[in-house]
Amino acid sequence: MDDNRKWYSLRVISGKERKIKERIELEIQRNKWSDFVTQVLVPSEKVYKIRNGKKVILERNILPGYILLEADPKKLSGEIITTIANMPNVIHFLGKNSPIPMQPSEANRMLGRVDDSQDLGEAMIEPYLEGETIKIIDGPFKDFVGDIKEVNEEKKKLTVIVKIFGRGTEVELNFMQVEKQS
Repeated sequence: MDDNRKWYSLRVISGKERKIKERIELEIQRNKWSDFVTQVLVPSEKVYKIRNGKKVILERNILPGYILLEADPKKLSGEIITTIANMPNVIHFLGKNSPIPMQPSEANRMLGRVDDSQDLGEAMIEPYLEGETIKIIDGPFKDFVGDIKEVNEEKKKLTVIVKIFGRGTEVELNFMQVEKQS
């Protein structure tokens, strides 16, 4: 990060962050502001959900309702601030008409959190819990119902107790072979 650039927080309507980010980037290109506003970020992390036995990866906002902009404070003029602040679904900069830059430690923590979430791969939105009842949807025990005894997040595996001939039997399954009971 260039020493004279600072991060600014832009308050926006929650759920519209990606659209607004695209619109801001378009304005930056159109007005040739790329020397002044260098990055526009929607802080997000990858998460997954099991839907119909398939792993669906989604991106979830870490800070719903906020967009981060990296800009040169000396060149962040009234025209740029006004143009961005008056876009549809934009509420205002933190500091309204004279945006307040984030503290370097604050910005690094936020950006660090964004970077960490990229490295981690993805986390599950609705994790499996010990004691929870699940239905097996794949493999030799298909259509059996069992209770989760152990969850191994790293290996994405579950140890499930299934009743076979009236006796509880431990079965090891991966997350893709089961679904939550509704």
